[in-house]
Amino acid sequence: MTASGATSPMPAADATGATTPLTSGTAAGRHRQEAPAARRFRPELQGLRALAVALVVVYHVWIGRVSGGVDVFFVISGFLLAGQMTRAAERGRIDVLGYWGKTAKRLLAPTSIVLIGVVLASLAILPHSRWPQTLREVVASALFFQNWQLAADSVDYYAAHNTASVVQHLWSLSIQGQFYLLFPLVVVVVALVARRAGADVRRAVTIALVALSVASLAYSIVLTATAQQLAYFHSATRLWEFTLGGLLAVAGTGLTLPRWAATLLGWLGVLGLVACGLVLDVQGGFPGFLALWPVLCALAILVAGETHHRLGADRVLSSPVMQYLGNISFPLYLWHWPVLLFALAITRHPELGLEGGLVVITLSVLLAVLTRHLVEVPLGALSLGRSPRWGNHRVALLLLVPVLVVALGWQGLVSLDQRAPVGADQARHQGALALVDGGQGDDTTPIPSYTALSADWEPAPPQCRLSAYEPTMQVCSSPVEGEPVKRLVLVGDSHIQQFTAALLPYAESRRWQVTTILKGACPFGLGPPADGEAAGCGEWNQQALEEIRDLRPDAVVTIASREVRTGQTENTPPSYVEGWKALDALGVPVVGVRDNPRFDYAPAACVEGQLPPDFPCTPARTDLYPEVPSYERAGELPGNVSFLDTSHFVCTASECPPVIGGVFVYLDNNHLTATYARSMSPVVGPEVARLMGW
Repeated sequence: MTASGATSPMPAADATGATTPLTSGTAAGRHRQEAPAARRFRPELQGLRALAVALVVVYHVWIGRVSGGVDVFFVISGFLLAGQMTRAAERGRIDVLGYWGKTAKRLLAPTSIVLIGVVLASLAILPHSRWPQTLREVVASALFFQNWQLAADSVDYYAAHNTASVVQHLWSLSIQGQFYLLFPLVVVVVALVARRAGADVRRAVTIALVALSVASLAYSIVLTATAQQLAYFHSATRLWEFTLGGLLAVAGTGLTLPRWAATLLGWLGVLGLVACGLVLDVQGGFPGFLALWPVLCALAILVAGETHHRLGADRVLSSPVMQYLGNISFPLYLWHWPVLLFALAITRHPELGLEGGLVVITLSVLLAVLTRHLVEVPLGALSLGRSPRWGNHRVALLLLVPVLVVALGWQGLVSLDQRAPVGADQARHQGALALVDGGQGDDTTPIPSYTALSADWEPAPPQCRLSAYEPTMQVCSSPVEGEPVKRLVLVGDSHIQQFTAALLPYAESRRWQVTTILKGACPFGLGPPADGEAAGCGEWNQQALEEIRDLRPDAVVTIASREVRTGQTENTPPSYVEGWKALDALGVPVVGVRDNPRFDYAPAACVEGQLPPDFPCTPARTDLYPEVPSYERAGELPGNVSFLDTSHFVCTASECPPVIGGVFVYLDNNHLTATYARSMSPVVGPEVARLMGW
């Protein structure tokens, strides 16, 4: 993994940029007439890092928005690494293995301490329902794939309502680590190809950086427009931010500006960064083309460089305070988010206010200082073995092992809690059956356990095949001995999937076969989709209709209403009615299921004590459900539709509680737990049979 030649000293770059004096291999932004130095301390770059971390912390703690500061870290990392690697390639050798060892040791030294601290604090502070998610993301962060974990959750409809975890911010560290792993290999390959072709190495690297920047930015714009949550965490949508910084380091050598222009450019960059998070919807519109704002601001400051003007922005960025803040920027970035999230968990309020925010920032800075001087600096000088290259790898491994051991022990606790018997005492955990007698059940500890709650999804039936009409559509059926007595198709989104649990037990006892055709956020309907539905639902539902035509079921079960929530009015969209009419044309009866309530909070979180003590955890039934169901007000309906009012199964006559009959009704803020849905089966099954005349 090396090209021949000498080894170059590695720049002190980390997930938030370097925390030790930096060197730059470029003369970009120098306006004084001086010979370009190969490596020179850039105080304004250190100050830029300090500004970026200050914006991240302030925006997170007090403003509740994303600042764009992370994008600055990406630019700095690309600027430093590309410059170093290009210089090494020009000399003829890149020590890739040595670089990886030093980088892994440097990143893991503070990160491992923070992750171990997070695990211990989580055991003491976080409610049990947040343990599985936090544990999963701690491991992902330690192994540098946290961004992919979050990307998977962003497109996994069942994970879409996870609470922000105490290590969620480490997605950026994971992308940094992936860049540090792969980019040296890119430079090695480009350098080898350039030498064989007799081309200039720096020119070849420049061309490669341009190509990567264009491809990544184009992909970022497209994916942000179609799947923004996925794009936000995707490595490929962020690559161009690194490579533009690298392009400045590689191709900007010798760039000079008049002092007045550099002074103006420096301040435009600083002011632009400060305003970025206030002006742009960073969290909802990034990365895409909007990310050009903080990236170009960072590049402007780097191009401006040291103006030595008494009014220059670099004078502020080079101040002792900013230099020291730059030194502790990496551990400060690591600590501030978990400290903030733990504080919110303790206070049980969505915001901390001015005084609470000051406490969080003060504690974060103190932890960052201790981490810097007691962990980063000492471990930075530590190497195990005679070979520094492999010695750094050993240190990195020793730093990683304790994190994984602690996480493994925590997983053991979670597993023990999740193995608690579910529904073993039917008399105490009746679920919906408790409503039959007009009560809610006793005060027994509700099931499932808090650690198992978020995973209490009803899986699709086991016998699955891919649709002939849509390659990603799965058609799944429950096994039945011999010829089924009846065939039902449940089609729609995750709400009808959870309702499957209310039908399957009864269907199995009657030898009915249940088939599901499911897509998250796509309730069944034809024509223009309702607000909030996923892109492509119309086409998907048309293909689902083709499948139903081929299946010729005895009935189709689907959701009949939406927006059952406080402050909204339950409605039945016209697209639903058009879907029922299409099924009527096929001669297929329909059971329209009244939707369950949706909340602005997770009802189980109220029971667990995550919300303020005075929070109204049990809304009145009339706050959610209108007296007349929306489908009875939807105008002319086809004659093939019968309706099942499930409000009687999830609410009492007066209220809609989070626990009924010793069972949690909801696993998040809008989905029924599979455990509760199954408890509905003895009343739902016969009701469906009655509606269909079976």
